[in-house]
Amino acid sequence: MSFKNNTKQDTTAQLESGKILPLVFKLTVPAVIAQLITFLYNIVDRMFVAKIGHSGMDALAALGIVLPITLIIQSFSNLIGLGGSPRASIKLGEEDCDEANKIFNTSFVFLIATGVIISLITFFLSRQIVVLFGCPESAVGFASSYLRIYSLGTVFIMLAQGLNPFITAQGFSLIAMCSVLVGAVANIGLDPIFIFVLNMGVNGASLATVLSQTMSFACILVFFLSKKSIFKFRLRDMKPQWKRILSILSLGVTPFVMTLTECAIQIVFNINLNLSTGGDKDYTAALTIMLSALQLISLPLNGLGYGMQPFVSYNYGKGNAQRLKTGIKYVTVIAFIFALAIWSVSLALPQMYAYMFSASDSVIQIVQAYTPLFLMGSIMFFVQMTLQNINVALGQAKSALLLAVMRKVIILIPLCFCLTHFMGFKGVYLSEGIADFVAGIITTVVIFVTFPKVFKRREELVKERINSQKIENK
Repeated sequence: MSFKNNTKQDTTAQLESGKILPLVFKLTVPAVIAQLITFLYNIVDRMFVAKIGHSGMDALAALGIVLPITLIIQSFSNLIGLGGSPRASIKLGEEDCDEANKIFNTSFVFLIATGVIISLITFFLSRQIVVLFGCPESAVGFASSYLRIYSLGTVFIMLAQGLNPFITAQGFSLIAMCSVLVGAVANIGLDPIFIFVLNMGVNGASLATVLSQTMSFACILVFFLSKKSIFKFRLRDMKPQWKRILSILSLGVTPFVMTLTECAIQIVFNINLNLSTGGDKDYTAALTIMLSALQLISLPLNGLGYGMQPFVSYNYGKGNAQRLKTGIKYVTVIAFIFALAIWSVSLALPQMYAYMFSASDSVIQIVQAYTPLFLMGSIMFFVQMTLQNINVALGQAKSALLLAVMRKVIILIPLCFCLTHFMGFKGVYLSEGIADFVAGIITTVVIFVTFPKVFKRREELVKERINSQKIENK
């Protein structure tokens, strides 16, 4: 038996027959930690630039503007990585390793091509982009210089984010987590050196992020070149095929839209705050802090969903409905307990987030007053984030896309404009809380009605395929 086959059996046997609850923790804990590390990536720059002399709040506001732009880049990584990895997992479950490897290689080439295009656009149009995104005039210089440097590392950033799910898809959640950890530790170490010691300011924060993400990619590359990986780089498998590309995009469009709409609503928030407060940077800085609090709740719950994807996709490919139901039940309970705990603390002590960023007194007052409104609906993220990602892992592209669009595009964006018109800047903060709660209720109903039907349909399909193979063998 070849080493590849041995590797495949070792990494998928647990997914198929291992004890479910220990397996849930084995898969999800590293994925949750990886998302918390991603949270560190997102806030470390903000925490350090907030301490830059008299321009700290301008620099913090600038990073609040740049954040949705970097989310757009991340959305393209999700489009490819989170579209291709569940497809590859399903093929592993169907024991079609050759097609799974072709999906991996197609995703690799796609990530490089997309990264080059985005890099060129963001480098040459950095100032125009940040102005379009509602940047206060005093922060434009900081935001555009950060984005220009960030654009130089776009290809490596996209490869790091887009290939990481293919490590998790093979059951190596711990390795996937460690690759993110390497970059996060590097970022924490490089930020103060570049920002303060070398006196590079905001530019230093951007350079530190680019270099640390490149280190993450280097670790990922080493894994895929090792004998552990089922997926291998092969030139013949990199040949594009439209059917394969479309299958990746059809599933990846949901996490793509989820991330892209996060970006869209932040742009809407920034524009409405800019108009309703006359460009007061304190409200933009406060929003940046509140969005960081929202990420602290949503990213770990995303991690639970991401971590479960190889289990869900593989057993979906096998048609093992009972095993799917048990695994999803466990992760739903875990997600709810986590969401409830951090939601309760966030509403009781909202000012703790402002202190994390060394905010000014005026910004602390805004955060303390309006964070409870902003986060009141985040309790529903245990469904909106965790089970929505599991919906993707089941290959339910249309349902997942509809639910992703509903929360931000259909409910939140119109609500933000409407409430801001009648309530001023308060409407920006209140709209997020209302939309998250309403969308969470709708998503809960849809998912718990559709999941049993999906399991039953897949189980019947697999039985038909097995019976057909038996007839052909006779």
